Amino acid sequence: MTQTSQRLPAYTPEHPPVPDSDDLRARIPGWGADLNKEDRPSFPKLKFIDTGAHWDFPECQPEKWPRERSVEHRFLTPVFGTAQPPSGLSGVMRKFAYEKFSEGRAAHWLILLYADRVDAGEHHLRSMLTMRPDNPITETGIKAEFTRNGVRSRFGRKRVDLNHAWLDPFVVGGPWILAAYVLRRLFTRKK
Repeated sequence: MTQTSQRLPAYTPEHPPVPDSDDLRARIPGWGADLNKEDRPSFPKLKFIDTGAHWDFPECQPEKWPRERSVEHRFLTPVFGTAQPPSGLSGVMRKFAYEKFSEGRAAHWLILLYADRVDAGEHHLRSMLTMRPDNPITETGIKAEFTRNGVRSRFGRKRVDLNHAWLDPFVVGGPWILAAYVLRRLFTRKK
């Protein structure tokens, strides 16, 4: 390199200086390796291959209910999931998150996370009204802690989950205790 080229700024007011391809190839190992399309591994996907598909854009799946879509997207993808339609308070929260906030905003994702927690609570309440409600002792793993070596496995090892293990009984068992307390208060008032 010459003395003057070292003193030039990286970007001039007009355009950045464009170096010569041969100079770059000599200075930077591997520079320009993908310039030759025949040597480029991804080049075949850039060619049109007649696959026999009779469409450019696939037929759109029908919407059985208004789907949530972000404000960034003009339309839904041709195929989308229909397993869990939005319902209840959690569905209202999800629709609100999609209608009001962009996917780039934290509020969008925080509302969706909270809607998932509300959905879990709705399902717990719904299960209490059935003939076979959830069993918090077996389904939360409390029984396994004492019968499957759970407590002993926590000592003498550097387990990451130990940092929040003290919080787990409150998060998992707290709603059950709160529900039992509310039901007890309701039944004792009626007597």
